[in-house]
Amino acid sequence: MGSVAKPTTLATLSQGTGTQSPINGLESLKMVEHFLHNKTVMITGAARRIGRIFALACARAGADVVIHHAHSDSDAESLRHEITGFGSRAWVFKADLNDSSEAQKLIPLVNESTPLHGLINSAAIFESRTFDSTSIDDWERHIAINLTAPFLLSQTFARQAKDGARIVNILDWRALRPGADHFPYTVSKSALVAMTKSLAVALAPKIIVNGLALGAILPPSDGSAAPEIIKHVPMKRWANENEIEQALIFLLTSPAYITGEIIHVDGGRHLV
Repeated sequence: MGSVAKPTTLATLSQGTGTQSPINGLESLKMVEHFLHNKTVMITGAARRIGRIFALACARAGADVVIHHAHSDSDAESLRHEITGFGSRAWVFKADLNDSSEAQKLIPLVNESTPLHGLINSAAIFESRTFDSTSIDDWERHIAINLTAPFLLSQTFARQAKDGARIVNILDWRALRPGADHFPYTVSKSALVAMTKSLAVALAPKIIVNGLALGAILPPSDGSAAPEIIKHVPMKRWANENEIEQALIFLLTSPAYITGEIIHVDGGRHLV
C-alpha cells in the first residue's frame, strides 16, 4: 500500500532533532497560507510594535487583516498599505478600548465590512506602578484595556463567529509568576490568563481559545536597551520577530483539540 503524505504545518516543521530548522520564518508562514486564505483576523493595538508584527504575520500567512488602533492614524494607514502590498485586504478601525461602549461597538462595526475568523487581543498598557503607587485611575485604566476590553471583544466576536474560529489572548510571563513590579498590569494579565481558560471551556467546541505569554520581545520604546531585562532570561537574548510570528500562526492554524493552552514565548523566563 502507498503512504499518505501528511499536510505541512508549523507543528510538523518544528519536529525533528531539536536543532533550528533551516526554514526561515517567512517561508514557514507561506507554507500555512492556505489555512488562513479568505479568512479575516482582527488584531487590537495593531498599528505599532508587537501588534504590527502580528498583523504582518497574519497577512503573510494569507489572511485579510483588520487593524485596530486608538491613537496611531498614520501608523495604521502605513500598515494597511503594506498589507495590501502582500495581496491581502486590510481595514483600519479606530476605537478607545478604555471606553467600554466603544469596545462593545467595535466588532459589530467591523462586521459591516467583513466577518471575522480570528481575534487577537493584543492591545495593552504597561505602566511601572508598585502596589503603593497605584492610584484608582491607574487600576481602572489597566483593568479596562487589558481585561475588560478583551472580555467585551470576545463576547461580540463569539456572537458572529463560525465553527473553528480562533481567539488568541496576548499575555505576559509575569501573569503566571507575579511580582511586585508593574502591579496593575500584572494583576490584569493574570486575570486574562484565567479568562483565556474559562473562555476555552465556555466557547468549546465552536471557538478555539489560547494564549501567548510573551517575554523579552522588543526593547523598550524609549530606546533604552536595559540589559537587566535579559539578565535572567535563560536564552540570554531578545526574541527574534519570526519566533513570535510562528507562535501566533501556529495558534491560528493548530489542531482544534488544542484549546485553553498558554504558550510561553519568553526564552524560559517564567521558569527562573
